Amino acid sequence: MSTTLVSSPHGSRPNRVDRVMQEVLLALVPGVVAMIWFFGWGVLVNIALAVAVAVAAEAAVMRVRRRAIRPAIGDYSAVVTAVLFAISVPPTLPWWMTLLGMVFAIVLVKQLYGGIGYNPFNPAMAGYVFLLVSYPVAMTTWLAPGMLAEHALSFAESLQLIFTGALPSGLEWDAISAATPLDEMRSKLDQGLVIQEIRLGPLWGDFGGRGWEWIANWFLLGGVYLLWRRIITWHIPVSMLSALAAAAGVFWLIDPTTHPFPAFHLFGGAAILGAFFIATDPVSACTTRKGQLLFGASIGVLVFVIRTWGGYPDAVAFAVLLMNIAAPTIDHYTQPRVFGHTGDGVNR
Repeated sequence: MSTTLVSSPHGSRPNRVDRVMQEVLLALVPGVVAMIWFFGWGVLVNIALAVAVAVAAEAAVMRVRRRAIRPAIGDYSAVVTAVLFAISVPPTLPWWMTLLGMVFAIVLVKQLYGGIGYNPFNPAMAGYVFLLVSYPVAMTTWLAPGMLAEHALSFAESLQLIFTGALPSGLEWDAISAATPLDEMRSKLDQGLVIQEIRLGPLWGDFGGRGWEWIANWFLLGGVYLLWRRIITWHIPVSMLSALAAAAGVFWLIDPTTHPFPAFHLFGGAAILGAFFIATDPVSACTTRKGQLLFGASIGVLVFVIRTWGGYPDAVAFAVLLMNIAAPTIDHYTQPRVFGHTGDGVNR
């Protein structure tokens, strides 16, 4: 009787990289749709351009390395990086900056270290910070949310602005742009105004800025989906948001005239997106349970510190990259106890 020998593993692989990335992309859909609703077609143009550049860059590097191209681009990791980058930058960012950011993220931050599974930093956030430091004006020029804009850009006008830099005839930047809630809060506080005076303007909603807080809500829905599907665990997002809210709450209780209510920090910027979709990157984040709690909490505290006393209002990218550096050390000191270890250095 002949038998067929099959090598291990013998179990199924429900968490293949491509399936995990597809789930992440699906979870991003509500937030992306909300961004398009409030900030126009430029968001979609940025995503399409970033995805095309990311996939092309990944394929080019794999060809240079003499590796198979299809598995590298078929795991959707480059697509996820591109989408996260594209929704983090302003919707009218010039096309060549998107190209630069994605080449930096894919070639230098991801592939230079060996590709997926080896990159020590989150590629999307590294590309974002690279552009923010190099081109701060362009990276902080956001459109006004739809309900506040004097003129909503059409799809053709968005294409024209992104690829040529030319505004529609008869329009100036003041008619279509506005400060982000975090920028507005920072600049007004620096001018000596108090929170009650700052929030009198039309920009503000219940917690954050009008439009911005709804985008955060839809990304929160996507994050809950990832938790439900067990793509991520609760440790990093819950510890990050709890630490951010706790740090903000302490200073709000001390002086509510110069420190906004904690919910502002949660819904006024990229905290929700960062907690569920960026800080939870399985490669550059911590892997032990205790380490994930410390990792997430440290990001939350850093976000508050940088937003309050640093030079950049939305500090999620910087906080994540700083903690990416510390992740291996945190994992080393938070390893679970080895079975049979007695505490005297001897395994029994």
